[in-house]
Parts: sequence; structure tokens; C-alpha cells
Amino acid sequence: MVMSGENAGGEPGSGAGARASGRAPERPPAPVGLRERKKRLTYRAASDAAIAMFLERGFDKVSVAEVAAAAGISKPTLFRYFPAKEDLVLHRFADHEDESARVVAERPPGEGPLDALHRHLLDGLDRRDPVTGLCDVPEVLEFHRLLYGTPSLVARMYAYQGRSEAALARALGGGLPERLAAGQIIAVLRILALENWRRIDAGESADRVHASAVRAAEQAFVQLRTGLKSD
Repeated sequence: MVMSGENAGGEPGSGAGARASGRAPERPPAPVGLRERKKRLTYRAASDAAIAMFLERGFDKVSVAEVAAAAGISKPTLFRYFPAKEDLVLHRFADHEDESARVVAERPPGEGPLDALHRHLLDGLDRRDPVTGLCDVPEVLEFHRLLYGTPSLVARMYAYQGRSEAALARALGGGLPERLAAGQIIAVLRILALENWRRIDAGESADRVHASAVRAAEQAFVQLRTGLKSD
């Protein structure tokens, strides 16, 4: 069973945790410097070039050396940005690694962690956020087919999800009950997204799937709150 009460506080120094302790919120991050902007542009250019080549020819038929050449950088430089070939694709999930943790940490006072996560998921479904699987934009569908159709990418994705789980566990409090809860939550979000994508990949539109996706989310969060009931 997953905690849904306010006692599972946000991460220290941010969001709800900072408000509850009476501390002033943290200052916004400093402006990004020229060197960092250049690094981000190189990072994005390499990933965009790689994904375009992977979509055209297949993940296993494109070498890292080809990606580096297309991005105008050396192979060693490419590996400084992306430790593994799979990360050229999966870095697009990097911004979402701590998304659930941020939702919990930044939730309004009086809102429980599960309520915040539930609200966030429903909002994502309404926005057709690709992370929810409920997106039928052709480019997104191509990307998802590349991802789910490549075993090494699927395997690497579990590492990303493991970091999501760890971040959420910390936001919930960090103890064993919180780690168990985080594992359940991340698994639920993954299964719901995969189910949405499978239906859209089979030819249904996002608009057609939306209502049942919402119902599935409602059922999933009821189960998170109550656990499995024995017959």
C-alpha cells in the first residue's frame, strides 16, 4: 500500500518541504553561460543526428562513429556526452527522471503525494504528453516504435526508471516503506504508458483512447491506495 497522507514530505530545501519548515524558497538557478549553452547544443545535435539515422536505418545498423561524424565531433567526445549508444536515444527521458519526485516535492500544502501524482498524470493525458503514451503525433509514434522495438533500448530504459524510482523514494522520505511505494508508483506509470502506446500503435487515435486511459489511471491509483484485495 502506498502512503497518501501529508506526512510523506517533500525533499528538504524545495517545494512543500521548504514551505512546511518556514524556510525561504531557493533562489532561481543562475543564467546559463556560453560554455554550457554550447555543450547543450552539441548534446542535442548529436542526439538528433543519431535518432534520425536510427529511424532511417535501424538502431543496430548505425555505428557510433557514424553518429559522431554526422554531429561533427570525435568518437571520444561523443562518449563524453553519452556513455552508451543507447543514451543517444534515451537522453530524451532524462528530463523526466525526477519528474515524479518534483511533483511530490512541489505539491501544494495539504495535498498528499498520491493525489499530486494522480493529478499530474491526468493533466499529462489531457495534454497528450508523449511520456503518458497517449500521443499519436507521427514523429512520436516513430520514436516509440524505435524505442520499444529495440531490445537494448528497452533494457537501458529500466536503468532510467530505476533512477526515477530512487528520486521518488527520496522525495517521499527515503525509508523502506517509501522505497516500496516508489517502486509501485513508477511501475504503475510505466504500465499505463505502455498500454496507451500499444493501443495507439495498433491504430487507435489518442482522442479515442483518452477516456479509457483516464479510467485506467483512476483504477490504478485506487489500487495504489488500497493494495490488492484477496477474494
